Amino acid sequence: MSKIYERLEKCYACFKSKINFEPDVALVLGSGLGDFADGIKTEAVLDYGDIEDFPISTVQGHKGRFVFGYVGDVKVVIMQGRVHYYEGYKMEDVVLPVRLMKMMGAKILLLTNAAGGVNKDFRAGDFMLISDHINMAPSPLIGENAEELGVRFPDMSNIYDRDLREIVRNTARDLGISLQEGVYIQLTGPNYESPAEIRMVRTLGADAVGMSTACEAVAANHAGLKTVGISCISNMACGITDKPLTHAEVQETADKAAPLFKKLITESVIRLGKAL
Repeated sequence: MSKIYERLEKCYACFKSKINFEPDVALVLGSGLGDFADGIKTEAVLDYGDIEDFPISTVQGHKGRFVFGYVGDVKVVIMQGRVHYYEGYKMEDVVLPVRLMKMMGAKILLLTNAAGGVNKDFRAGDFMLISDHINMAPSPLIGENAEELGVRFPDMSNIYDRDLREIVRNTARDLGISLQEGVYIQLTGPNYESPAEIRMVRTLGADAVGMSTACEAVAANHAGLKTVGISCISNMACGITDKPLTHAEVQETADKAAPLFKKLITESVIRLGKAL
């Protein structure tokens, strides 16, 4: 048995000793978007610190806990705050929560994040359905392969599942919510990008930039967890405008977008649940 899987089993055993719940859909809530979990029918809450050998979120505004409950009739587990590579964790730690939610029973993963807009047609407050990504952080699959989770060389041609994207796209249309679509690029952070770096990622084909998500999607795909992702464009990236970037601005924009975000995510999860 791989060391990665041994550690995962320890975390799972700790979870099972505290929570009796098997989710169908897993959600990861990005910066400023965590309040969504406070509005669901909650069955249980588990702080990351109460799970043996589990990484702790240190970013301001990230509560650092799993919330278990229902969105409509769909059983969900929600990460209220994620772990980032820039916090000093190994990439194995960063993707451990996603792998654990798969082991909990989740079949679909919905990733969200606050991202900088690279596409000049975007505006702060827009939502972007992630069609693909460019990962410029270390791959979470480097090192020993957890064969119990997936193959050594997994295909990545459909990381953000086409059928799930169609469900979210149709949901937004039916709700009258404008939904952009594009490529997300993950850099390491924690510093915001320079104007030259934004010119570079635009040349590479990125529409939005952030410090998370792509690595989680890779690990989920490796483990056979169907994935879909939505970015909240919290600000235009450095160099697109002359305005300096701050984390407070990211949270403020996400807070303003929260009512529409909650509406979109709620109905999307209900429809994703019906697709199981």
